[in-house]
Amino acid sequence: MENWIYAALPILGKVLVTVILIFSIIILITRISGLRTFAKMSSFDFASTIAIGSILAAVVMNTDQSILKGAVALGGIVAFQTIFSYVVRTSQSMQDLLTNDPMMLMYQGEILYENLDKTNVGEDDLIAKLREANVIHMHEVMAVVLESTGDMSVLHSSEDTTVNKKLLQDVVGIPEYATFNDAD
Repeated sequence: MENWIYAALPILGKVLVTVILIFSIIILITRISGLRTFAKMSSFDFASTIAIGSILAAVVMNTDQSILKGAVALGGIVAFQTIFSYVVRTSQSMQDLLTNDPMMLMYQGEILYENLDKTNVGEDDLIAKLREANVIHMHEVMAVVLESTGDMSVLHSSEDTTVNKKLLQDVVGIPEYATFNDAD
């Protein structure tokens, strides 16, 4: 009998074999489809990673689930992710429709409160990210961008400089007064 403290030895053995097999399947699928499988390049990639983890957990923890069913589900998610990323990469209109644009949250040491409101990001979250990026002075911050993945990128320098225009490609919410350099 299984309870919250004890599980029968055959059940534990099945869980162990399932872990080995399903992880082997994930490794095989990742080798075939590439490392992008677990990248957080877009919100869709992030959702795919969560779904893969959920399937993995369901197959391992539910002894009534078949490994084949889990493998097909994993393969289906990765195949759909591959098709989705191809469509987004090759069609600008689909990219505009299906992906979020990165948003400027801070520029040249100035917090862009209107953009914080648009993205539902609090000033405290922004400040925490600045601390995480080892920013010492606000004037060191050249730009903070909320990426399409939900991550924040902090571009900072102790030198008086401007951001390379290429680094802010496709970023929305850039102030009209922004200046860039084209060097590099």
